[in-house]
Amino acid sequence: MSQALPRREGAAVLTGLLAVVLLAWGWLFLGAGLGMQQMDMGGGQIMLMAPEWTLGYAALIFLMWAIMMVAMMLPSAAPAILLAGALMAPRGANRVFGPVGLFVLGYLVVWFGFSLLATALQWGLDRAGLLSAEMASGSVTLAGLLLILAGLYQWTPFKQACLVQCRSPYEYLTKYWRRGALGPMRAGAWHGLFCLGCCWMLMALLFVGGLMNLLWIAGLALLVFIEKLLPAGARVGRWTGAALMIWGAIVLFR
Repeated sequence: MSQALPRREGAAVLTGLLAVVLLAWGWLFLGAGLGMQQMDMGGGQIMLMAPEWTLGYAALIFLMWAIMMVAMMLPSAAPAILLAGALMAPRGANRVFGPVGLFVLGYLVVWFGFSLLATALQWGLDRAGLLSAEMASGSVTLAGLLLILAGLYQWTPFKQACLVQCRSPYEYLTKYWRRGALGPMRAGAWHGLFCLGCCWMLMALLFVGGLMNLLWIAGLALLVFIEKLLPAGARVGRWTGAALMIWGAIVLFR
C-alpha cells in the first residue's frame, strides 16, 4: 500500500486546501459577516454593540465558528488528508480526489458539530452578561477559570492519547477505512473526533482573547499546528498548559 500521493495529485490537494484556508481567513479578516453596531459615547469614544440574538444572527454566529474552525484546523490536518488520498491511490489516480473530498467533509462535520455547541454556549454566556461586544469574556473569574482548565487539560491522559492519534494517523486510518462511498467520510470523522478531543479546550480560549481578535485566533491555530506536526509538539503542549495555569491563577488572584 502506498503511503504517499503522486506528486501531481499531492500538489493539487495541497493547492485546494490552501485556497480554502486562505478564503476562510480572508472572510474572518473582513469581519465574518457580522454587522457590529456602533454607539457614540461622547468625547470621541465609540463603543461596539453586538446585534440582538435572532435566528438569523445565530446562523451568522454558527457560520463564523464553522469557518473559523476551517481556518484553524485544516492546516494541521493536511498530512492526514494527504494520507487519506494515498490510501486510495492504488485504486487509480482518477479516483483519488472524490475520496479526499469525502474525508475532508467527514473531518469538518465533526468541527461543525462543535461549532453548533459553541454557538449555543456563546448565546448562553451573552444572555448571562458575561461577554463583551468583542465576544470576549467580560468576567475576570470566567477568563481565569478557562485559562486554568485549558492548562490542566493539556496534561490529561485523554488529551495526550488524542494527540498521539493526531500526530500519527496512519494506523487508525487504515483500521477505520472502509470500502464504499462513506468509507473515506467515516475515516475523516474519526480523525475529526481525535482532533476535537485534542483541541476543544484550546478552542474555548477564544472566549478569553475574543472571537474578533485575529491575532489571538492565529496564535491558537499556530499552537495547534505545533502540537500536531512538529517533533517537540507534545512537550510544547504541556509547557503551554503550565503557562496557562499560571496565567489563569494570576488573573484570578491578582
